[in-house]
Amino acid sequence: MRLAALVFALLTLAAGAGDAPAAATLRVVTTTTDLKALTEAVGGAVVEVESLTRGTQNVHDVELRPSLMLKLRRADVLVENGLELDAWIDVAARGASNAKILAGGRGRIDASRDVPVIDVPAGRVDRSHGDVHPQGNPHFSLDPGLAPLVTQTILEGLARVAPAHQAVFAKNRDAFLARLADALAQWTRRMEPFKGAKVVSYHADFNYFLRRFGLVPLANLEDRPGIPPSPGHLARLIQQMKQERVKVVLLEPWSDRGLAERVAGDAGARAIVLATGVGAVTGAETYLGALEYNVRALTEALR
Repeated sequence: MRLAALVFALLTLAAGAGDAPAAATLRVVTTTTDLKALTEAVGGAVVEVESLTRGTQNVHDVELRPSLMLKLRRADVLVENGLELDAWIDVAARGASNAKILAGGRGRIDASRDVPVIDVPAGRVDRSHGDVHPQGNPHFSLDPGLAPLVTQTILEGLARVAPAHQAVFAKNRDAFLARLADALAQWTRRMEPFKGAKVVSYHADFNYFLRRFGLVPLANLEDRPGIPPSPGHLARLIQQMKQERVKVVLLEPWSDRGLAERVAGDAGARAIVLATGVGAVTGAETYLGALEYNVRALTEALR
């Protein structure tokens, strides 16, 4: 009987260990891999972070699976991108029955809070305009110059849940931003010769990144976001690219590469895949690595 009781106790402890992290660890869930990387940079050993999406995945389109709900149910903190990139997260959070991470909850962090948003549409928008974001372009994490704002928002959110670790969070953030500042200075020097170059993208994912380094987002392959482009739009775009001497068409890992390459070829340009975030392509396994990948790919294509 003693042996049976001991086995039962050990099994119970093992099950408990699988259900919860160490006492000092915060369970954090993020909606994107970029936010996972930035949260880990701030939280360090205090946090255990999971992303609800993969780097190769279009974050706009996420299937709400039971495994996703389970991660949210166990979370102490949820870091969302905001600006409707991850609009599905509200439904998922309510379905997880975890009051801590509901909108307005103590454990909910909106990473877009202090971001100076670009590409805010003028006037009224509706579904006839495609997948337009009424609040503006949500792809701000690709701009390394905005990381200080985003990580400060993350720091404040983590400290709200775990105030005893605020000094650790601040120290971690400072160390990360120092590394980022060094890298940003190098990227800026390498991109300097291409300032003012006009670029076409499949979707508007890269606008923050392009503007950080002085490049001009001329147009998109999509005439309406999320809707396949019409032949007329593509014909006009190719003519415009020739007139403006556009050298590159940028696309996401999940976009129609064949179409992008045909348009680029007809216009005398090149189509290249950039990292939309951490893990989107091989060689972009970290936040700094993803940005380095994009700088290298773009400078090589524009040279």
